[in-house]
Parts: sequence; structure tokens; C-alpha cells
Amino acid sequence: MTLEFLPALLSFALVTSITPGPNNLMLLTSGANFGFRRSIPHMLGISLGHLLMIVLVGIGLVSIFDMYPQLHLAMKVVSVIYLLYLAWKFANAASPEEGQAGGTPMTFLQAAAFQWVNPKAWFMALTAISVYAPETTLAAVTIVAAAFAAVNLPSVSTWTLLGVQMRRLLTNRTRLKVFNWTMAALLVGSLVVIL
Repeated sequence: MTLEFLPALLSFALVTSITPGPNNLMLLTSGANFGFRRSIPHMLGISLGHLLMIVLVGIGLVSIFDMYPQLHLAMKVVSVIYLLYLAWKFANAASPEEGQAGGTPMTFLQAAAFQWVNPKAWFMALTAISVYAPETTLAAVTIVAAAFAAVNLPSVSTWTLLGVQMRRLLTNRTRLKVFNWTMAALLVGSLVVIL
């Protein structure tokens, strides 16, 4: 990959990182329910977990899926089940006051592991490597990974901050319940991409 494609790569990374998807919906909900500081491990898990995914896809992980297509189907099934489980957790999340006492946001490791069942994360990694690093050299893969590293954390932080701002509106238990159920419905709606 030549550096002349860098602006296009950065644009692709930004657009795919900042647009709605399972990660960003979960961070919006986490920001609203737990605040920014308690959501930092979640944000870092997404950013670093996706970075690792891009590198591993770039150095040949995708060839395993080409050799064993049933793994791709199994991943879809696991993704759907896990996203439905997360939607259920969103719908039944505690109020911010209760969240401070008993609820917990997603941990760093949970968020990093989630990237492996997140259909949008797979789309981003596979498309970025196939379009911007088709030769899959270490240098090309590193440039793609660096581009995503540069824009992903600021993008996911934006969604968490939006959730924190929404928290002011969600002081009423009914509004919080409507918000959480709406986020759950949107997360289930994101399954359309898989199905």
C-alpha cells in the first residue's frame, strides 16, 4: 500500500468507527448508566481488541475462514446469541443510582473479546485489509492498524460522552427504561447485517 491511500483509509476508519453499531450503542448505554470514568476499560477494550483483530486478519486469519466456511456460520450463530443476550441486559439495566452500587460496565477483556463476535468489527477489519492492504505485507497491515488506532478511541469516546450527557435526561426511571429498551431494540436491529 502506498501512502497516497492514507486519506481514504483514515476516512474509512473514521466513518466505520464513529457510525452506530453494537460497540457504539453499548458505549452510549454504558455512558448513560455508569458514566465516563467507569466506561474507560470498555472503551479501551474495544479499541485495542479491534486493533488486534485487524493485525491478526491482516497476517492471515481470514484464510482459516476460507478453508473452513463452517467456522463463519458458527461465528454468526454465536454473534446473534450474544447480541441478543446483550440486548436483554440493556433492556433490564439498572438506573444510574443503582448502577453505581450494583451494576458493572463491560470490562476491558469482555470488550476486547466482544470484537470477535461483533459483525461490524469483522466487516471493518476484513474490508480494511482487503481494500487497503491486499498484499498483506507487515508494513501495509501496520499502516491499516495504525489508522484505526488513531481514530477508534476518539470515536468510541464520543459515544460514551453522548451517553454521559443523556444521563441528565435519564434521571426519571421511566425515561431510563425507555432509553434502555430503545438501545436494546437498536442492538437487535443491528443483527439485520448478520441475518
